[in-house]
Amino acid sequence: MQELLVAIASGLVENPEQVTATVDEPNEEGVIVYHLHVATDDMGRVIGKQGRIAKAIRTVMRAAANRNNQKIAVEID
Repeated sequence: MQELLVAIASGLVENPEQVTATVDEPNEEGVIVYHLHVATDDMGRVIGKQGRIAKAIRTVMRAAANRNNQKIAVEID
């Protein structure tokens, strides 16, 4: 899952070498939180106009997590 998030974000940014993702342990509800870190200059590219790209990334990640019976959340830092 972490590799999928990095692969998606790397295709969107100008500095793909600065894209990283960290994973938190599941919380009390069983939700795993993924934190996506990109360069400051690329933040707008990952979020998109009115957050459309960020929403699409979260949708793809949730769909992949559902296939593995997981609950996830993606935060863009």
